Amino acid sequence: MLNRLFGRKPEKRRAEALYRDVVSAARAPHLYAELGVPDTVEGRFEMIILHCALVVLTLKPVDSDAARSLSQALFDTMFDDFDAGMREMGVGDSGVGKKIRFMAEGFYGRAEALRDAIDSPDPEQLQAVLSRNAFNAAADDPRAPSLALYVNSAVAGLNGQGGSALLDGAVPAFPTV
Repeated sequence: MLNRLFGRKPEKRRAEALYRDVVSAARAPHLYAELGVPDTVEGRFEMIILHCALVVLTLKPVDSDAARSLSQALFDTMFDDFDAGMREMGVGDSGVGKKIRFMAEGFYGRAEALRDAIDSPDPEQLQAVLSRNAFNAAADDPRAPSLALYVNSAVAGLNGQGGSALLDGAVPAFPTV
């Protein structure tokens, strides 16, 4: 009974499990070794943001309170992790809040750009988004087409799985090598 009163909510536990899956996918060596994502703090941040955004975009069509709660809990879990990571790197208390706010704005901007690019009939739009974010480069980075194929494969896997499956505890269907 005390665990129900003071324990984590079910959506928080599910979000933490989903976040572990997101981080695992974002750390996959092939993203860095084969697809050319920079193996830096920024590159890893971009891959976590990308994978988390893909999960959130998969949950959105479910259009239920449970899906919205899980999306919010996943977002909160991700930024709790970013907060802890910055503190471990020595960022002072006064700087963490500003950086988290900036990162959150970046997440929303990236997620919206990613959604628009995925929905676009122009494949170059996704490549431009990935060039700008993952590679911090111009719209025609030569590594972007390979990463775009990965993202399209991830979208197909996640859409095939569906947001309801993620709500029910399924592991996100991210591509593996």
